[in-house]
Amino acid sequence: MHLLEELHRNVRTIAMPSAMVAGALLCRPIAALETASHQMITPTLIFLMLFVTFCRVSPKQMKPSMLHVWLLAFQIVVCIAVYLLLRPLNDVVAQGAMVCVLAPVAMAAVVIGGMLGANVATMATYSLVCNMAIALVAPVILTFTGTGECTFAQILARIAPLLVGPFAAAQFCRFVFPKLAKWIGDHGQISFYMWLMSLLVIIGRTTCFIIDLHNASVSTELWLAFAALVICLVQFKVGRVLGRRYGDPPAGGQSLGQKNTVLAVWMAQSFLNPIASIAPTAYIVWQNFVNSYQIYKKDNQRHE
Repeated sequence: MHLLEELHRNVRTIAMPSAMVAGALLCRPIAALETASHQMITPTLIFLMLFVTFCRVSPKQMKPSMLHVWLLAFQIVVCIAVYLLLRPLNDVVAQGAMVCVLAPVAMAAVVIGGMLGANVATMATYSLVCNMAIALVAPVILTFTGTGECTFAQILARIAPLLVGPFAAAQFCRFVFPKLAKWIGDHGQISFYMWLMSLLVIIGRTTCFIIDLHNASVSTELWLAFAALVICLVQFKVGRVLGRRYGDPPAGGQSLGQKNTVLAVWMAQSFLNPIASIAPTAYIVWQNFVNSYQIYKKDNQRHE
């Protein structure tokens, strides 16, 4: 058992960077496979790994807190401030940076947060609250910064199946098959390997998107990538600071730093200048480098 735990720890340390490299190198076959599946690979994996995680969470444990209020307030206020600050310099960069802040917390953040020692119930609560709140405010913000064609129903249709579905299925399992739900919850590391497969596909699609993009200048692409890097680091840092005030730095960091980049890319391509989607595309890479480092650091602390 000790050998298996040591193997799992070593795999986790290098797994995310390795998956990112493999996804970039195998981008064409991965993109072809994703197309053949009608883009169902990633949603299916996210559904399953959230189901595994939510098997550990009881609805009684899910209570909104002031941490959630501060995190949500930061997202809404700062996304507007970033756009207004950068718009005089470059409207496309302003849109890309804005959507990196506006995007709700990633569904998979609950999984990574659990690995880092975060309170899973706290993160599950914020995942539900944040995604619903952003679905309400995003159409208003995108109306003033983009085409104005975005609606609440459009965004909700993108997030609801992967937000409510896994939670409802997990609670049904907890009620009807409690022993099975407990076994699944006790083997939560399964979700990490599903996340790796999802990451492989996401990076593959991201690489293809960047390679096939020909109508953006190199300088604009670099500024969008740089803006995404700065915003990524700031959000993880601010999230951890806020989380520390309420006794849970990992939950704060993941809730604010790890974004639903698939939704962010879709919002940028659908309602903003499509070139702005380079920023959330780059954010995918940055946030996974940050998560790889955090998992590496956490594992080292456990075994010192």
